[in-house]
Amino acid sequence: MKRGEIYRTRERLPERGDKPGFYVVVSRTFIAKHEDVSTVICAPVYGEVLGLSKSKLTHFAGTLSPAKIADLNRALAHALELPLALPLSS
Repeated sequence: MKRGEIYRTRERLPERGDKPGFYVVVSRTFIAKHEDVSTVICAPVYGEVLGLSKSKLTHFAGTLSPAKIADLNRALAHALELPLALPLSS
């Protein structure tokens, strides 16, 4: 599992109106890949951020393109009020 991958849940989730949903992993790849970490931060298609157990993300659906990952990065930076580019220190 890594950042930018899209998974579908098998279980029906109350936060999705009791339907399975598609989620993109937004956690750092290091966290997503680490087997000792049982949760990742995911963004569902309908726009709300959730922390889901990795065990609920059962069906790999695909990976975001580099352009879509750049869009995701910009959206997360905007949502968290982070600057898009940090000045380099001398």
